[in-house]
Amino acid sequence: MILIDSHAHIYTKEFKEDIEEVISRAKDAGVECIYMPNIDHESIEDMMNLADKYPGYCVPMMGLHPCSVEKDFEKHLYEVEDLLGKGHFCAVGEMGTDLYWDKTYFEQQQEAFKIQCELALKHNLPIVIHCRESIDETIDLVRPYSNRGLTGVFHCFTGDIKQAEEIIALNFKLGLGGVATFKKGGLEPVIEKVSLEHIMLETDSPYLAPTPNRGKRNEPAYVKLVCEKIASVLNKEVEEIGEITSQNSKTLFINP
Repeated sequence: MILIDSHAHIYTKEFKEDIEEVISRAKDAGVECIYMPNIDHESIEDMMNLADKYPGYCVPMMGLHPCSVEKDFEKHLYEVEDLLGKGHFCAVGEMGTDLYWDKTYFEQQQEAFKIQCELALKHNLPIVIHCRESIDETIDLVRPYSNRGLTGVFHCFTGDIKQAEEIIALNFKLGLGGVATFKKGGLEPVIEKVSLEHIMLETDSPYLAPTPNRGKRNEPAYVKLVCEKIASVLNKEVEEIGEITSQNSKTLFINP
């Protein structure tokens, strides 16, 4: 069984007490790599410490999360730019837009998005996109950069088949996680119609734990539950889903 968790924040405080056990359970579940998106300047040290402790297994990205974008976002992007210039990252992320919590800084989010797209193109890296309640707006933002060769993944995809097809046409992947297992998650039509070559598996740990662990802390081992759900919907072997989606992650991300 081969699995990859393409999106997990396992460096956060939720894992301070038992990270070694979390990693052990992930390995026991067949997870051979965990990709870690950055959040902001405060998360960098903890993320890099974990990457140093588990080299090649916990692989870091570098970016600025849209919920951390405020008036002074430019100074944080200078740090992102500086660190990207030193290498050691597989992607630019987590970046994107968010209209769920607060729309105050949406203009700044869009500007930060464009800057990070330019950084990704400069360093020949893919991007990892957060787009909560803003899929259509984010597709519009991506389009001109896709035309220039930028690629990446729309993490935690929760849209419909039309949006999925638009994203795929831009040469971007769909990141499917715990929501795919929710009774009212609404993703079965997407899973049924989208080719597996366009799908990556993720947990978004510690958030959005899949059924039957919904409401609990999520962790990379639970990516197996997402894999099992997709296999059930498609009536395919779990091993096949794991192998194809894992290869998609390996192909997209640049291992430092």
